[in-house]
Amino acid sequence: MPQTVRRALISVSNKAGVVDLARRLAQLGVEIISTGGTARAIAEGGVKVRAVDEVTGYPEMMDGRVKTLHPRIHGAILARRDHEGDIAALDSHAIAPIDLVVVNLYPFRETVADPDVTRAQACEQIDIGGPTMVRASAKNHAHVAVVVSPDDYDVVVEEIAADGGVSEATRRRLALAAFAHTAEYDAAIAQWLARQEPQTDTLPEQLSVVATKMQDLRYGENPHQKAALYTLSPAGVGLPGATVHQGKALSYNNLLDLTGAYDICRELTGGPAAVVVKHTNPCGAAVHQSGLAAAYRSARACDPTSAFGGIVAVNGQVEDDLAQLLVETFLEVVVAPSFSDEALAVLRKKKNLRVVSLPLAPAAGLDVAIRRVDGGLLVQDVDRLAVDLTTAEVATERAPTAQELAAMQFAWQTVKHVKSNAILFARGTVTAAVGAGQMSRVDAVNLAQMKAVEPLTGTVLASDAFFPFRDGVDAAHAAGATAIVQPGGSRRDQEVIDACNEHGMTMIFTGKRHFRH
Repeated sequence: MPQTVRRALISVSNKAGVVDLARRLAQLGVEIISTGGTARAIAEGGVKVRAVDEVTGYPEMMDGRVKTLHPRIHGAILARRDHEGDIAALDSHAIAPIDLVVVNLYPFRETVADPDVTRAQACEQIDIGGPTMVRASAKNHAHVAVVVSPDDYDVVVEEIAADGGVSEATRRRLALAAFAHTAEYDAAIAQWLARQEPQTDTLPEQLSVVATKMQDLRYGENPHQKAALYTLSPAGVGLPGATVHQGKALSYNNLLDLTGAYDICRELTGGPAAVVVKHTNPCGAAVHQSGLAAAYRSARACDPTSAFGGIVAVNGQVEDDLAQLLVETFLEVVVAPSFSDEALAVLRKKKNLRVVSLPLAPAAGLDVAIRRVDGGLLVQDVDRLAVDLTTAEVATERAPTAQELAAMQFAWQTVKHVKSNAILFARGTVTAAVGAGQMSRVDAVNLAQMKAVEPLTGTVLASDAFFPFRDGVDAAHAAGATAIVQPGGSRRDQEVIDACNEHGMTMIFTGKRHFRH
């Protein structure tokens, strides 16, 4: 049964559509009660409104901090219409019930998005009265409708116009939205306060994740799975706020691959860089001082077969010369910080190609990786570890040449983005072959060699974790590698070192591994 609406309390931070809402409610005979700036906006819109302080008998005080925290407001919201004691309490205190509460909260998330915000400024945007009214009305949704989003204004007004009140189904849906709204709000506050505390070596005891759905996706990894994209920022910064210049909507798999490709680009800081990713693994990466076009050409050449249908990321503006190369191959997505008008004109030749602009600097926010396990979540720091190989341990008799060391540094930066077990051969600052996701390390070496387009003579090899046996080193030498960078730490390290020395190879131990499951 619809719950009749005779009286509405409106107090909103986001005033979009609120005057029109109040006008439509007033035309339906609903009395409007409001506070502060909302009351002024409604009155200036020519709608009769009753101020909260007139209802409570107390003026707003403390710069508006205290205005709705009063029994005449919360009694009016919380009273159960089918409870004799509640109705008697309303009558004895001359309190008129409130049937509709329209409230949204102070813009805390928007305020703290400013990196220069002070703690005092942030705390002033922690709403108290608003969440209290929202929770009270949501608790009493059997009798009260609560609206926290302008998106629901129309449906509420239309139901009141048709039936005199709001249906039970709508009240229940709105209550759910209301509790989600306050939970998200409190989580945002907890998350921000946690970021203000000194960093420790431990993860927080309670993890607050604030995410808002940006859009539903066609499906997930497979067509039978539902999927959606959520944002961790109210402004939709980072990938949810990226500019899509053309092409079909980004899919779940596109978004995963795009993120993986861009993460690699962010770390390849030695010059113009390009990465080609397929199924979250880099199948080619390069840094080339001649420019992005040369970098992309080199990255694609590592594995042109896998590049078909891949995701390309570059770390600078895409110009006409690179665009001409990009349209030579079927690609799913191209992502870059920016595109010239000429480049966009060329890329439009491939109408289904997604072309995405995204700032190169990663978006600030929750800097942990989260994965589901049965009944819980696994949480870890994001792997941003960088190792300067000039200070790492040379484990072999022969030290690397300057040329080998530079190539090893590039290979070590890149291999951490390859699924384990991971092996990456590099020539200079260009990938020569990649072996990903194998159950044994020697298989990863052999796979990389098998996939290599050009001979691997003179390359260096990076391994995301240690070699447990010398067979991987022997295979690397047979493939043509002259240098290896790996974490070390195996019980058989000496066996592996001896193998390198036998082959005249050099090997560096980083002391750190980069598993990626």
